[in-house]
Amino acid sequence: MERLLELTAALTELDEGRLGRSLQESLGAGDDPQEILQACNTAMAEIGRRFSLEEYFLSELMFSAELFKGVMRELEPLLGSETAASGRGSVVIGTVQGDIHDIGKNIVATLLKTVGFTVVDLGVDVPAASFVAAVRETGTKVLGLSALLNSTYPEMKNVVDALAAARLRQNVTVVIGGAPCSEEVRVFAGADYYAPDAGVGVDLCAKIIGSAG
Repeated sequence: MERLLELTAALTELDEGRLGRSLQESLGAGDDPQEILQACNTAMAEIGRRFSLEEYFLSELMFSAELFKGVMRELEPLLGSETAASGRGSVVIGTVQGDIHDIGKNIVATLLKTVGFTVVDLGVDVPAASFVAAVRETGTKVLGLSALLNSTYPEMKNVVDALAAARLRQNVTVVIGGAPCSEEVRVFAGADYYAPDAGVGVDLCAKIIGSAG
């Protein structure tokens, strides 16, 4: 749909005025809020790609997060009723210790909520002990670990090791994501899955919790 493609382009190019106009046009035309959210997710994935290629820098990344939050302020009232009516299980998510970036994590958390999951968002710079405590307290079947900095992905392994030490590892599926992550990082960390983007992450959560339930 042309309106949604325009919205994706506006966010990708970090054009605040154009994004605002595109959003209002989509809302005024009655476009599905989840489709609008998916259009934004597409844009944020492209922004993340440009960041990884050093076409965008941290300032652009931070600005894109603010633009995305602005869109979400408009969408959340429209998405809330559907989310509240669902009950697909819980997912614990957080950015590992040493990393304060939350853009990708927030996109995944938002998408999970919109399709009916209960999300326990631990925030950023989360120590391994806090992840372990959250898994124990919630009984979640899925733990999502996010990292944007290359220097912090080894902390993902610390979390997995801490879960094993607490005898919880067999109870939870660990999904990792973020710019420095890859299948190689997944193997190194001892995680179960690597999600290259938010959409894949949500699909994995649905598959894991569906099979566990």
